[in-house]
Amino acid sequence: MKPNQIKIQDVTLRDGNQALRRPWTLDEKIEVFDLLIELNVDGIEVGFPSSNETEFVASKTLAKRAQAGIPIAGLSRANDTEIAKTWEAIQYANKPRMHIVYPVSDFSIRHVLKISESEVIQKIQRSVSFARSIVGPDVEIQFSGEHFGDAIENFAFTKEAFFAAIAAGANIINLPNTVERYRPMVFVNMVKEMKDFIGDRAKVSVHTHNDLGMATATSVECVYVGAEQIEVALNGLGERAGNTNLYETAIALHQNGESLGINFQRIYPTAKRIAEMTGIPIGEKAPIIGEDIFSHRSGIHQDGVAKTIKQTKGAYRTFSPEFVGRNDSETISFTNQSGHRAIQFLLENRGIFVPNEEIHRLFEKAKAISSRENNREITEAELVDLASRFMIIS
Repeated sequence: MKPNQIKIQDVTLRDGNQALRRPWTLDEKIEVFDLLIELNVDGIEVGFPSSNETEFVASKTLAKRAQAGIPIAGLSRANDTEIAKTWEAIQYANKPRMHIVYPVSDFSIRHVLKISESEVIQKIQRSVSFARSIVGPDVEIQFSGEHFGDAIENFAFTKEAFFAAIAAGANIINLPNTVERYRPMVFVNMVKEMKDFIGDRAKVSVHTHNDLGMATATSVECVYVGAEQIEVALNGLGERAGNTNLYETAIALHQNGESLGINFQRIYPTAKRIAEMTGIPIGEKAPIIGEDIFSHRSGIHQDGVAKTIKQTKGAYRTFSPEFVGRNDSETISFTNQSGHRAIQFLLENRGIFVPNEEIHRLFEKAKAISSRENNREITEAELVDLASRFMIIS
């Protein structure tokens, strides 16, 4: 069921930017765009051109800047005027993509749109048909059924809605988990059923938000039921809790044997730069990019790390720091949770070899200091000093 090719479509410049306290300037958008090009993502959504003049200019500028062959998408609501404005901006790309969004869930239809399901179908048909009439036969049109993940109550209708979009000219169907409400497999099963229904009539894409912290897991699993494109964002940026994280998604797929075109060595420097540009710090425990993710303090873990630190596969490491462009390395630190192996490892890193029979005594002294002083970490320098004062060093 898994597609032969998995496309990574980045939405940072649209979904990520719109959620910032201070949206990016044109120069900043150009910088982010260039970072995405360096990462070698498969496609980029550059903005929401019809929303304001700033977005229009930025989208047009980036469309002109794009390399040949990379899909450059602009988002539009299902409105003829906005679709025309979007096309005016993105038509300069070598491979423009029109992206139209309209709600499909029962809740949204009844409480937001306040129209009938038949009117929703008509709206989708008219907007996609209009888009096809102005972009021509060869340009991709992506249709997103907003709140697809909340469409459990009217799932039969959503099939009809997406079929109407395809019949009108859409060749990519995007299935958004606009608000994450349920466990991943609920959404994944919905995607599977929709993929089975659509077949080869259109490509299937997913766009998941992270309200419950499961967006990446949900998106990755969707690949294995037929999703051919995953929409992601740098640093997981996006509305509320953000979007599917590009780095986590790419590494997860890579670890599971999937071949992606992503330049993995650009991940860490890109993440650091995006944090600087947004003022949103990277959590020290954030997967892939957190400062603390290669640190080991538990005695059991430290023993395994010390024995496998030079190997491609680490006992307690998914990937090597350099694989994602980091210049740090696995570290072992000593706290009152650490074991004898931590001391031996840290001292040997400094060229200090303590006889095995003395390690236990040094361990007890270091642990006593840590416990006495509010369980603080004992530095490598302190361990060297302890070894020189109390031990026989070879």
